[in-house]
Amino acid sequence: MTVTRRGPLPSQPYDVAVVGAGVVGCAVARALARYPRLRVALVEAADDVGEGTSKANTAILHTGFDATPGSLEARLVGEGARSLAAYAAEAGIAVEPVGALLVAWDEEQLAALPRLAEKAERNACHDTGLLGPAELYAREPHLGAGALGALHVPGESIVDPWTTTLAYATQAVRHGVDLHLDSPVRDIRRQHGIHTLTTARGPLHARRLVNAAGLHADTLDRLLGHQDFTVTPRRGQLLVFDTFARDLVRHILLPVPTALGKGVLVAPTVYGNVLLGPTAEDLDDKQATQSTAEGIALLREKGRRILPRLLDEEVTAVYAGLRAATEHEDYRIRAHPEQACVTVGGIRSTGLTASLAIAEHVLGLLTETGLDPGPARELEPARLPHLGAAAPRPRERPERVAADPEYGILVCHCERVSRGEIRDALAATIPPRSLDGLRRRTRARAGRCQGTHCGAAVRALLEEARP
Repeated sequence: MTVTRRGPLPSQPYDVAVVGAGVVGCAVARALARYPRLRVALVEAADDVGEGTSKANTAILHTGFDATPGSLEARLVGEGARSLAAYAAEAGIAVEPVGALLVAWDEEQLAALPRLAEKAERNACHDTGLLGPAELYAREPHLGAGALGALHVPGESIVDPWTTTLAYATQAVRHGVDLHLDSPVRDIRRQHGIHTLTTARGPLHARRLVNAAGLHADTLDRLLGHQDFTVTPRRGQLLVFDTFARDLVRHILLPVPTALGKGVLVAPTVYGNVLLGPTAEDLDDKQATQSTAEGIALLREKGRRILPRLLDEEVTAVYAGLRAATEHEDYRIRAHPEQACVTVGGIRSTGLTASLAIAEHVLGLLTETGLDPGPARELEPARLPHLGAAAPRPRERPERVAADPEYGILVCHCERVSRGEIRDALAATIPPRSLDGLRRRTRARAGRCQGTHCGAAVRALLEEARP
């Protein structure tokens, strides 16, 4: 197992280099790991997997009911949803099939619901149904006044997005993929059939290349001489409400979508919180993940109409993420056989759901570039800690505490995180290098006090584990 963060990169050419260790890049690396004959590198600019768009999203496992019928996105979201649901059960990833309600607040939106139901049918979502006001309010009694009806989409689920990315990467590394972190790609040149990636840690060589660089996929595409798309970072700000708000909402509450996206929603999370967001702000800066007073005010205004009592609850966190929006409606996934590369661009909010299907699609495109992966093997499952509120944490399982008392010593009381869980995360296949990385793996510092009580103790454990 190889995970590197410093020093020169290997000089021997890889068979495939995957640039970008977000949820899609990690899924592609995992798919390639099924072929033991291949030597594969996963190259990431940050110090951890899932540090870009993948760490800041609405954590929804979509059905693809509202995708454009016949599009690549529609196909891959549908396939990916089924694959990820099965994979989550195998890997210990929290999923809750809460269903969604697409709420109409005026006559125009109400008139759009039958068309959306028809679109869902064309996308193989055959179980949607139209609800009148009485049934809608019976399902969601705390919904704001004035809703005229809804489209019920029972297949929509909420999911743990951080563990998903980590599980893919863990499986890939355990089966021979080299993960090189802190390795931003600054240039790409191809000569004599070999791509040379100039990184902050020196050159890396590969016969084939997968560009899964997310927000920077267009930059890498241009280094390869292509102008297929331009990424316009679309900022989404979100509010996270305390677990006391969880009883206020039973479904994912969606607005009728617009050209800018799915709009502001209210959704429970698998961790027991409630999300309000996101905004949709097209920017020029691919680093602009700060929250703004204007964005928060907008969310509060929208939230007050959707779920008025939510605004009386405590906000435990505010965050923002950037989606890789392009000028095209569909994904921009394309093989360039003459250059032995595949570009995976324009993967927006549905990328988490579609990730496993995207990986299989990319694997097929790589064969078009001449890749012969050889015989496949079954991957050993990677079982990660279940972080969902619906499952007991280790300290709630007497047999685990009896076998290892470290699981009975709480460090983060808000999220019930023990010393044993933090120890395990710090000794894992891909250990965190930051407090944020540790939080994504354990929930430490993610509760209502946001580390005010446990921050020093968590930091001390992290510092002790660093080489």
